[in-house]
Amino acid sequence: MKKIVFIIAFALSTVCSNAQFTKHMFAKKPLINLENFDKQRIHFGFYLGFNNYDFKIDKKYDDKDILVDSQTGFNVGLISNLRLHNNFDLRFEPGLSYGQRNLRFSNIKDPVDALREVKSTYIHFPLLLKISANRTGNIKPYLLSGVSTSINLSSNFDSKDDNSANRFRLNQRTYNYELGAGIDLYFEYFKFSPSIRGVFGINNEMIPDNDPNSPWTGNVAKMSTRGVFINFAFH
Repeated sequence: MKKIVFIIAFALSTVCSNAQFTKHMFAKKPLINLENFDKQRIHFGFYLGFNNYDFKIDKKYDDKDILVDSQTGFNVGLISNLRLHNNFDLRFEPGLSYGQRNLRFSNIKDPVDALREVKSTYIHFPLLLKISANRTGNIKPYLLSGVSTSINLSSNFDSKDDNSANRFRLNQRTYNYELGAGIDLYFEYFKFSPSIRGVFGINNEMIPDNDPNSPWTGNVAKMSTRGVFINFAFH
């Protein structure tokens, strides 16, 4: 998470240090950039960003901890924006997200067996409602809310091997709801939109081991994704 905060601070400081940005964004009477941009019925863009995936784990009993070590991953995707109203847009943002979570099982003494590296490559399909405030100069904040589904290309869902063969299995498809916030910054030739978004998995992603008393999955009632996305969009 510290890496993500550093990246955000660096990106924003780079943008804000630009003299043209300071002059036009924060002047008392700023020069209005892309004045008619948001009046388009449909427009497109792309985004690059970072993620921090986690797991929410519901255990059957509480005497054995399962620790989740989250790693910073990356996102890349496209944006299709449909204008519904002056302050409402419908957005479809298909993309690719890569992340890794390391699971540590405190009930297992062997350090090799106690660690499972869960690498995930998601094809992510979010459908979002964007609720914007009125534009002030070249700045417009907004909120995001919606649902998504993801296909995990690294799920091992069809593998007959389980954790006894060092193979951690997840369901291939996940369903989520998403909440976020961001800000549109209007430049002379493009619109730049940094945003932060929480992704909350709904379904149980874990496929239990063949042994119901497995030291890896026997104590898990439900395992679902939690994630933070930080995206930098260009329109």
